[in-house]
Amino acid sequence: MENLQRNGMKMTWLNGGVTHMDGGAMFGVVPKPLWSRKYPHNKDNQIELRTDPILIEKDGKRILIEAGIGNGRFSDKQKRNYGIKEESTLENDLEKLGLTTADIDIVLMTHMHFDHASGLAKEVNGELVPTFENATICTSEIEWNEMKNPNIRSQNTYWEQNWKPIEPQVKTFKEQIEVVPGVKLVHTGGHSNGHCILVIEHEGETFIHLADIMPTHAHANPLWVLAYDDFPLDSIFGKQKWQQFAKEKDAWYLFYHDYKYRAIKWDDEGQVSESVERKQYAYLT
Repeated sequence: MENLQRNGMKMTWLNGGVTHMDGGAMFGVVPKPLWSRKYPHNKDNQIELRTDPILIEKDGKRILIEAGIGNGRFSDKQKRNYGIKEESTLENDLEKLGLTTADIDIVLMTHMHFDHASGLAKEVNGELVPTFENATICTSEIEWNEMKNPNIRSQNTYWEQNWKPIEPQVKTFKEQIEVVPGVKLVHTGGHSNGHCILVIEHEGETFIHLADIMPTHAHANPLWVLAYDDFPLDSIFGKQKWQQFAKEKDAWYLFYHDYKYRAIKWDDEGQVSESVERKQYAYLT
């Protein structure tokens, strides 16, 4: 498990499983000869997308960013369609850290699509129950409302079985929520109408998780947005706004989906200046 530590704060990446999604969909209108130079793909034109939650330990709280895809939440057909080659080992990872799911105080959800939210529930004795039994689960009011009332397009990713077991634990907000000093979710829209990003400010350093308006390091170009985005122009404008913020703050970018990088910093020329890489990754093309 990779981690990034600062005085009074520790971030640890847990294994939440992996999907393999169509590269064309993940890069929208960007031609394959361009995006394929930045991110590898397999023979089926799929790219590897981790779903690895970030555990933040700060101010006596244990905060999880996203929830992974969980275990036993997908049919064989869904596993094939979503390229799921590996399911979550999050509970085992927590055990290695001397923790259990009961020790998670807060779960921050940038949005509630299935590849972020399926790990919020698990099956016990044939019944779906919350994975993080003591946690408050935070997401935007807009996102939660659409999760419960999806439209003809979003019903493919907002699933009743992902929200019903956790409903009593959910806390919503409108524009932003700060759960401990310096750790906040901020509503952006774009990828979904209720999509949010994470901003962490700690002892003079800034860390930013742009979630699915910038799911991998290869999406750094503001115009490279997903075909899955409900409001692509909002994704573009949101990315521009927060990239400028990150530049002014010399911020670290954090990733949930990236196959290679956990965290990265770019210099003024757009070159990688510092990074935290996954210790073990392999990609067969």
